[in-house]
Amino acid sequence: MVRVLVADNTPSDTHSIASALEHDTQLSVLEAGPDLQSVTSAVAKNKPDIVLLSAEVGDDPYRGFQVALKIRALHLGTRIVMLLDTPARQSVVEAFRSGARGVFSRSASMKALLKCIHCVSQGEIWANSTELGYLVEAFSPTGVESRNALTLSRREREVSFFVAEGLSNREIAERLGLTEHTIKNYLCRISTKLGASNRVKVALYACGLASRPS
Repeated sequence: MVRVLVADNTPSDTHSIASALEHDTQLSVLEAGPDLQSVTSAVAKNKPDIVLLSAEVGDDPYRGFQVALKIRALHLGTRIVMLLDTPARQSVVEAFRSGARGVFSRSASMKALLKCIHCVSQGEIWANSTELGYLVEAFSPTGVESRNALTLSRREREVSFFVAEGLSNREIAERLGLTEHTIKNYLCRISTKLGASNRVKVALYACGLASRPS
């Protein structure tokens, strides 16, 4: 069962989405107000797997990103899907910078939203090709960072590829026959070499590497 917390811009919008999601028997759906206190309290109490969060709160089109940052800081195991009125370049980039693992346009179908939630709950990143293009452009390495990427060891490259596939530290450790602590150490070294502040950026670097190690 995937626990989903919905926090849209208004209570009525939140209830509308939550009611639609409840038709999926694999989801356990909760509701929260979009303000920082309501969302963080609900996350702390219910420990949802996914928070479906509006980027716009009240008249502030970027308040949701601040809420997302707070959730990520306090509850690392919770994955965020950001609801966007329009998937504009700046909104998409800011969503991922805030720690979102997926972005979803309100113009898309409920069927697509359900697929998005299930994919993100399994550790995948949800974005279409255009949105991924925005991210690649925004997070593309400088010349120095590109050279640093070439200094990754074979094992570090393997770890970064698994991050790009959406695997958790535990899953990567199982694939490579290592401990979670060792994987954390690898990720720390990778982040230092690449100047990558989060897993999304590590994943984007991995996607840009010329070839996957055999």
